[in-house]
Amino acid sequence: MTYSELGRRADQRLAALAACSDDAERLTRLYLGPAHRRAADLMAGWMAEAGLTVAIDALGTVRGLRAADRPGPLAGKRLLIGSHIDTVVNAGRYDGMLGVVAGLIAIEELRARAVRLPFAIELLAFGDEEGVRFPTTLASSSAVAGTLTADVFAVADGDGMRLGEALRRFGCDPERFAAAALRRDEVLGYIEVHIEQGPVLETEGLPLGVVTSIAGQSRFNIEIGGEAGHAGTVPMALRRDALAGAAAMMTAIETIGRAGAADQLVATVGRLAVAPGAVNVVPNGVRMTLDVRAASDAPRFAAIAAIKTACAAIAVERGLTFAMERYHDSPTTPCAARWQAALAEAVASLDLPVRRLTSGAGHDGHALKALTDIGMLFVRCRGGISHNPAEFASALDMGLAVEALIRTIVASAATAAAA
Repeated sequence: MTYSELGRRADQRLAALAACSDDAERLTRLYLGPAHRRAADLMAGWMAEAGLTVAIDALGTVRGLRAADRPGPLAGKRLLIGSHIDTVVNAGRYDGMLGVVAGLIAIEELRARAVRLPFAIELLAFGDEEGVRFPTTLASSSAVAGTLTADVFAVADGDGMRLGEALRRFGCDPERFAAAALRRDEVLGYIEVHIEQGPVLETEGLPLGVVTSIAGQSRFNIEIGGEAGHAGTVPMALRRDALAGAAAMMTAIETIGRAGAADQLVATVGRLAVAPGAVNVVPNGVRMTLDVRAASDAPRFAAIAAIKTACAAIAVERGLTFAMERYHDSPTTPCAARWQAALAEAVASLDLPVRRLTSGAGHDGHALKALTDIGMLFVRCRGGISHNPAEFASALDMGLAVEALIRTIVASAATAAAA
């Protein structure tokens, strides 16, 4: 089978998953929503057809286990492969889903090629990577890593639905979340295939890249308080306009973000809610989110401190209240040298140059690093576009990624057998 044929198989699966949407006009699949349920069932069916033992755990992760093919010291251990199947609003079809589909096709090909492995493979389709519906992220992968705590089930979405109740409606039992965890001594590592979500590989004409680290990120809820007033009667100089203050703060945030380009620093306000939201009323309240990322932790922390100082000063100047609460923090996550080397060897075996690069986007590997060594393989995406319907990866590039994953697994088995 050619690499393009492998990629076309991936494309067919991705198209089927893209049909699972909460919105008829665009792809939106939020964690534990109806479309997530349909996508989870679809993935479970494919895993079963591939001969995997399938389960959906307490956090809604679809898990397919391929047992070891022969007895030995590694038969009770498993290599984890996966990514997520939730999306942002108005998403593309490749982010996250490609990693799960690539893992599935790799497992199917291992069986078709009669490859016998001394260890098990567990394919994971996580559900809470994007953090769009609930004020949390990576809950499902954190459960597998054994770092999830029960207080997460009390958080609520914008409609007041608590995570615990949403899980029960999904068919899960959140009280059994501890059973989702794996032990470090039963896991060999975690590998994820993902579109780059950036322009580096396309700019350099390369289909694949080996990830060296995942940038650290911090997320905050910001609340700004002012005073409502009549839009026609309150003079501009006397206003305590929460939205105008928020605009000044966003400008300060952008300035601080731009100053950290050398550290791959980015700072984003992605969500804004204005109260009371009337055309003829001066806004008295703004709630907004802040996402700060960098290639290493020190510049990220420095930027957060600078943002807090700048926004607090703006609030004082304008007579506003300001509160900034962190709700998610992930340290910079290095990819293990052994997985970088294994993936690089697989890429080189395809007669491709080996390009190593950092991921500015977050991934489930952030959470899995607490359990095991991680490795990531990037796939070129057109225009570097992601979180957008224009997101695209070619069949050939996806097929090369699947083949590189297969070769990484096979080489890992050979290394284990020789040890």
